[in-house]
Amino acid sequence: MAEAKNVLGTDLEVCCTSPMTGFYRDGFCSTGAYDTGMHVVCAQVTPAFLEFTKSRGNDLSTPVPEYNFPGLKPGDRWCLCASRWQEALEVGVAPPVVLVATHARALEVCNFEDLTKHGLTSI
Repeated sequence: MAEAKNVLGTDLEVCCTSPMTGFYRDGFCSTGAYDTGMHVVCAQVTPAFLEFTKSRGNDLSTPVPEYNFPGLKPGDRWCLCASRWQEALEVGVAPPVVLVATHARALEVCNFEDLTKHGLTSI
């Protein structure tokens, strides 16, 4: 099986392991047939984004111990659904993106230029 690629065309790098992120909870923003939300954008969440996604019914800041989910705080990195990142962009609250850890399939939903404009300069 070929290595997953990021939006820059190089090998996909780890997004975050603390908290453990990714659809497969392996630290990577990998995707597959069962990932219908396409959790492929590695973002560093901000207060504005956390409030926005909570208002859309996806509370990422509240811990859910029964799913071993610690809740996110500003500055944490998390694999977001490409469509949610795009939605946040359209209302002006898109969080910064770790391009080397953002899966190439994000380009099916998000514009490369938009992602790079929000790209973090250091990881």
